Amino acid sequence: MMKESSYKSYDELPLFLNSELVAKVLGVAPSSAYELMHEPDFPVLRIGNRMVVPKE
Repeated sequence: MMKESSYKSYDELPLFLNSELVAKVLGVAPSSAYELMHEPDFPVLRIGNRMVVPKE
């Protein structure tokens, strides 16, 4: 079952998404989002030891 996103539109999303939000937006498990964020060609920014995905 897909998780329901609390964001109704693209405009409501924050500028940067953490793995939890990526999971909600894509409708996948948090572990899947985390794995995706570690793919070499996935657009991720590292801020200290945090990884975030630009909304764009």
